[in-house]
Amino acid sequence: MKLKSEQHGSVVVIELKGKIMGGPDATLFRDELKKSLDAGVTKVIVDLGKVDWMNSSGLGILIGGLTTVKNAGGEMKLARVTDKIKSLLMITKLVQVFSSYDSVESAIASFSD
Repeated sequence: MKLKSEQHGSVVVIELKGKIMGGPDATLFRDELKKSLDAGVTKVIVDLGKVDWMNSSGLGILIGGLTTVKNAGGEMKLARVTDKIKSLLMITKLVQVFSSYDSVESAIASFSD
Protein backbone atom coordinates (compact mmCIF):
# COMPACT_ATOMS: atom_id res chain seq x y z
CA MET A 1 0.00 0.00 0.00
CA LYS A 2 1.16 3.51 -0.79
CA LEU A 3 -0.14 6.57 0.99
CA LYS A 4 -0.21 10.24 0.10
CA SER A 5 -1.59 12.98 2.33
CA GLU A 6 -2.72 16.44 1.23
CA GLN A 7 -4.36 19.24 3.15
CA HIS A 8 -7.28 21.17 1.64
CA GLY A 9 -8.10 23.99 4.04
CA SER A 10 -9.32 22.41 7.27
CA VAL A 11 -9.60 18.94 5.70
CA VAL A 12 -6.86 16.37 5.17
CA VAL A 13 -7.19 13.93 2.26
CA ILE A 14 -5.32 10.67 2.64
CA GLU A 15 -5.04 8.86 -0.68
CA LEU A 16 -4.45 5.12 -0.43
CA LYS A 17 -3.08 3.16 -3.37
CA GLY A 18 -2.54 -0.52 -4.17
CA LYS A 19 -3.48 -3.44 -1.93
CA ILE A 20 -4.53 -2.87 1.69
CA MET A 21 -3.84 -5.94 3.81
CA GLY A 22 -3.04 -4.92 7.36
CA GLY A 23 0.32 -5.31 9.12
CA PRO A 24 2.69 -2.50 8.08
CA ASP A 25 -0.20 -0.83 6.19
CA ALA A 26 -2.05 -0.36 9.48
CA THR A 27 0.95 1.32 11.11
CA LEU A 28 1.51 3.59 8.11
CA PHE A 29 -2.15 4.70 8.06
CA ARG A 30 -2.38 5.13 11.84
CA ASP A 31 0.82 7.22 11.92
CA GLU A 32 -0.48 9.47 9.13
CA LEU A 33 -3.81 9.95 10.94
CA LYS A 34 -2.05 10.70 14.20
CA LYS A 35 0.16 13.32 12.49
CA SER A 36 -2.94 15.11 11.15
CA LEU A 37 -4.83 14.91 14.45
CA ASP A 38 -1.78 16.17 16.36
CA ALA A 39 -1.68 19.13 13.97
CA GLY A 40 -5.31 19.89 14.90
CA VAL A 41 -6.86 18.60 11.66
CA THR A 42 -9.92 16.55 12.62
CA LYS A 43 -11.69 16.37 9.25
CA VAL A 44 -10.33 13.39 7.35
CA ILE A 45 -11.16 11.98 3.94
CA VAL A 46 -9.78 8.63 2.85
CA ASP A 47 -9.56 8.47 -0.95
CA LEU A 48 -9.92 4.84 -2.04
CA GLY A 49 -10.01 5.50 -5.80
CA LYS A 50 -6.64 3.83 -6.44
CA VAL A 51 -7.06 0.83 -4.13
CA ASP A 52 -6.93 -2.42 -6.13
CA TRP A 53 -7.81 -4.80 -3.35
CA MET A 54 -8.63 -4.91 0.36
CA ASN A 55 -9.00 -7.82 2.77
CA SER A 56 -10.64 -7.93 6.19
CA SER A 57 -7.50 -6.51 7.80
CA GLY A 58 -7.80 -3.58 5.40
CA LEU A 59 -11.36 -3.02 6.62
CA GLY A 60 -10.01 -3.21 10.15
CA ILE A 61 -7.56 -0.41 9.31
CA LEU A 62 -10.47 1.81 8.16
CA ILE A 63 -12.54 0.98 11.26
CA GLY A 64 -9.54 1.68 13.53
CA GLY A 65 -8.98 4.98 11.71
CA LEU A 66 -12.62 5.96 12.12
CA THR A 67 -12.47 5.20 15.85
CA THR A 68 -9.23 7.19 16.28
CA VAL A 69 -10.66 10.22 14.47
CA LYS A 70 -14.00 10.09 16.34
CA ASN A 71 -12.19 9.80 19.68
CA ALA A 72 -10.30 12.98 18.76
CA GLY A 73 -13.63 14.72 18.14
CA GLY A 74 -13.33 14.54 14.37
CA GLU A 75 -14.99 12.99 11.35
CA MET A 76 -13.66 10.57 8.75
CA LYS A 77 -15.32 10.02 5.38
CA LEU A 78 -14.54 7.87 2.37
CA ALA A 79 -14.23 9.11 -1.20
CA ARG A 80 -14.08 7.38 -4.60
CA VAL A 81 -14.89 3.95 -3.19
CA THR A 82 -14.37 1.36 -5.93
CA ASP A 83 -17.10 -1.17 -6.76
CA LYS A 84 -15.05 -4.02 -5.23
CA ILE A 85 -14.69 -2.19 -1.93
CA LYS A 86 -18.29 -0.94 -2.07
CA SER A 87 -19.52 -4.54 -2.22
CA LEU A 88 -17.20 -5.43 0.68
CA LEU A 89 -18.72 -2.58 2.72
CA MET A 90 -22.24 -3.78 1.77
CA ILE A 91 -21.58 -7.42 2.75
CA THR A 92 -20.08 -6.39 6.11
CA LYS A 93 -22.81 -3.77 6.69
CA LEU A 94 -20.06 -1.17 7.13
CA VAL A 95 -21.81 0.88 4.48
CA GLN A 96 -23.99 2.08 7.39
CA VAL A 97 -20.91 3.10 9.40
CA PHE A 98 -18.96 5.08 6.81
CA SER A 99 -20.13 8.14 4.90
CA SER A 100 -18.89 7.77 1.35
CA TYR A 101 -18.81 10.15 -1.59
CA ASP A 102 -18.26 9.80 -5.34
CA SER A 103 -15.51 12.41 -5.42
CA VAL A 104 -12.98 13.96 -3.06
CA GLU A 105 -14.53 17.36 -3.81
CA SER A 106 -18.03 16.29 -2.72
CA ALA A 107 -16.55 14.73 0.43
CA ILE A 108 -14.75 17.97 1.26
CA ALA A 109 -17.94 19.95 0.60
CA SER A 110 -19.90 17.68 2.97
CA PHE A 111 -18.00 19.01 5.99
CA SER A 112 -19.82 21.93 7.55
CA ASP A 113 -17.23 24.47 8.60
